[in-house]
Amino acid sequence: MTRSARRTRRTSRTLQVAGAGAAALLALSACSSSDDDSSTKSDTSESSSKKLSGTVTVFAAASLKESFTTLGKDFEKAHPGTKVTFNFGGSDSLAAGITGGAPADVFAAASPKTMKIVTDKEDAAGAPSTFVRNQLEIATLPGNPDKVSSLKDLTKSGLKVVLCDKTVPCGAAAQKALDASKLKLTPVSYEQDVKSALTKVELKEADAAVVYKTDVKAAGDKVEGVDFPESADAINDYPIALLKDAPNAEAAKAFIKLVQSADGQKVLTAAGFLKP
Repeated sequence: MTRSARRTRRTSRTLQVAGAGAAALLALSACSSSDDDSSTKSDTSESSSKKLSGTVTVFAAASLKESFTTLGKDFEKAHPGTKVTFNFGGSDSLAAGITGGAPADVFAAASPKTMKIVTDKEDAAGAPSTFVRNQLEIATLPGNPDKVSSLKDLTKSGLKVVLCDKTVPCGAAAQKALDASKLKLTPVSYEQDVKSALTKVELKEADAAVVYKTDVKAAGDKVEGVDFPESADAINDYPIALLKDAPNAEAAKAFIKLVQSADGQKVLTAAGFLKP
């Protein structure tokens, strides 16, 4: 065999070995890629299987009734198998219920002061966050027959005015506005939550009430709203918190996330709430 023939034969063998090596590497790579894909698919499948279920119990200020009811329906639609139940009322009464052991997942209060009742007892699972704000407005009978145009007009003799109790956020805010204006007002009754105060006007049992803008808006043509400048100095922040002993913590976190989301804020601002 000539040198040229031997050289050609060696070159051919070298190329065959190299080709076999490359094929082996490609096979290993494909196998590894397949394993990674399988792992990814497994992780995705595991993640998607963790669906929310069960009941979320929300204790919320009475003024949140309309907007939170809407958000509750939105939440149930987005998470089939869940149910959101609400306990609406005066924030102070709700806070007392929570610290007294009432089972609840979420607390949404109408003021930091009432939320503090819960956090002071270490019944919240973290720091509360403000999600909206609310401003006061005077609610009068339709057509405003008593010509109420200011906070001072509520002190007119013979005018039946209703206020929220001073322990309730809407009542504390109203008192703050009255004090700032150096006005003294004796209402015909103090109500335990803002909806009760508004109902007195709707039923014509009172001529006017100091409530929130959101409540006046929700009442539609049953009442007429009157703005007053002093309300700007008595705006309430609304905090929300996950409760420490929440029976359904994961779903509760998701509900709070909805409230704070762009979609949730859209519902709340449409109801008349101010952005935090």
